[in-house]
Amino acid sequence: MRNGSDPVSLSSTGPDYFDIDPLLSEEERSIRAMVHDFVAAEVMPTIGENWLKGVFPSDLIPKMAQLGIFGPTLPEKYGGAGISQVAYGLIMQELERGDSGLRSFASVQSALAMHAIFRYGSEDQRLEWLPRMTRGEVIGCFGLTEPDAGSDPGTMRTRARRSGKGWVLNGAKRWITNSPIADVAIVWARDDEEKIRGFIVPKGTPGMSAPEIETKISMRASVTGDIILEDVEVGEEMRLPEAKSLGAPLSCLTQARFGIACGAVGAAMDCFNEALAYAQDRIAFGRPIAQTQLMQERLVDMLSRISRSQLVALRLAQLKEQDAHTYAQVSMAKRDNVRAALEVARMGRELLGGNGITVEYRAMRHSANLETVDTYEGTYEIHTLIVGRDITGLNALG
Repeated sequence: MRNGSDPVSLSSTGPDYFDIDPLLSEEERSIRAMVHDFVAAEVMPTIGENWLKGVFPSDLIPKMAQLGIFGPTLPEKYGGAGISQVAYGLIMQELERGDSGLRSFASVQSALAMHAIFRYGSEDQRLEWLPRMTRGEVIGCFGLTEPDAGSDPGTMRTRARRSGKGWVLNGAKRWITNSPIADVAIVWARDDEEKIRGFIVPKGTPGMSAPEIETKISMRASVTGDIILEDVEVGEEMRLPEAKSLGAPLSCLTQARFGIACGAVGAAMDCFNEALAYAQDRIAFGRPIAQTQLMQERLVDMLSRISRSQLVALRLAQLKEQDAHTYAQVSMAKRDNVRAALEVARMGRELLGGNGITVEYRAMRHSANLETVDTYEGTYEIHTLIVGRDITGLNALG
């Protein structure tokens, strides 16, 4: 436990101002330390250059798989390790400490593509796809968002038409993380009965393409693209049998939003650690800038946001472990934690002055990334209305 007269340590995986560590199990701390060390050794030295060049570090995929980062909460029969939801959240935290793009890659693989197969697929589908995905041999993506259907996925235009013993898919998906490098896509489409169906569509299926979006000025170390479906034929065995409504993909989003709420904390922590170290070392007018009232206020504001986010993430993970959480709680956590991380990153960039706009420092990269994280998988405003509906019983969404 930290003595109140001691400065916050920069050598740990903190900051941990409210002594959260004792609330974690030994296994959870060990998993966090493992991913933290991986990010420090394998990600941090090159991620700024990768981000600047717009390159996803795909060479890290096998190493992440070896660490058990993909689908770690799944049962062992499907290649997972059955770890706790708290441990999963800590994995997302440490990955996003490195870069939001890295966490986004793992989140889409685990919480969207793999979770969709695990929750809504057949046993044959689970056994065919999930073990290979945990090993990183198969990369997945999740095709829900469309050019004209982001916050309102119920208006999706992608269609699934029965044809003989299978289905024919037509439509377009946009802003799909991993799609250009994915080996398999989980595609959501509306059938002739207006039901939302899910399909497993392997890469190379005739009529399917996944061009990359190359004009991003955020999430540059992440691969993002479209999914174009032109008379794509898939067999009935590729349909997720338990997915029969819009609730199926939305439940997958709830899974992913939990990881985002935890991951954003890591980006904020990295910005704080960088800002604190800089403020203690930077000399202006004969003293460290950390010795000025303005800089101390800035650092306290950053730490306060991080501490609240840590506590929210931990409690949400505990509720999720007990299957006692609600989707509205996940919405609040995603809404508040990501916005708090964005504010922390912006404050960190300001504290760094001119140095803060370079990739040699990390706050500006985190800030640019978090602009996207604040928007995707439900904007701040949409999550506000989800929580508002939950507490009032009145729907303001439409």
